[in-house]
Amino acid sequence: MKHKLDLATWPRKQHFEFFNQFEEPYFGVTVNVDVTLAYEHAKAAGVSLFIYYLYQSLGAANLTEPFRYRIEDGEVMVYDDVHASATINRPNGTFGFSYINYHESFQIFLEGAEQEIGRVQSSNELLPSTSGQNVIHYSTLPWINFTSISHARMFSYKESVPKISFGRITDVDGQKIMAMSVHVHHALMDGVHVGQYVQRFQDLLNMGL
Repeated sequence: MKHKLDLATWPRKQHFEFFNQFEEPYFGVTVNVDVTLAYEHAKAAGVSLFIYYLYQSLGAANLTEPFRYRIEDGEVMVYDDVHASATINRPNGTFGFSYINYHESFQIFLEGAEQEIGRVQSSNELLPSTSGQNVIHYSTLPWINFTSISHARMFSYKESVPKISFGRITDVDGQKIMAMSVHVHHALMDGVHVGQYVQRFQDLLNMGL
């Protein structure tokens, strides 16, 4: 479900109108997150660390309202929930896009994620049959400890979906550190909102299930 944001009363109305004119309205940051406790939580639960941090990332995105904003026909729509469209690597070196529903219950999320990952890995399809605007575009580069990243874009196609990428986990002074990039549409949010998302994500990673 979704509803229309009232632009007339939105404090960021001028910011929206300004940045929505840009040919490249996205801005991005790369940060390091501490996944030491997340690794321990996932190991104790016997679950994939990827599924664990994907779940917590979606939790943080759903708690940060601008991550649920999308531009549709010149209006800002607010989705009740956002889900994951994540790249899933295959043994043959290719990948496919998935559609993984977010659910507050980790067990329900886990079951859906494992089923969708299995479906993508056993197929040759690139695109999922179900998707939409109410997603976050996720990708994982477990081979690279990146310090910045850019994304392929089709500028003739106007979109406003956030893009989040995770990198290689490295051991630094006894901690497990993972690079993460966040690219978002500047007409919909600013650096303060990305900062709120990153802090919420780190808090959820540490909290456990």
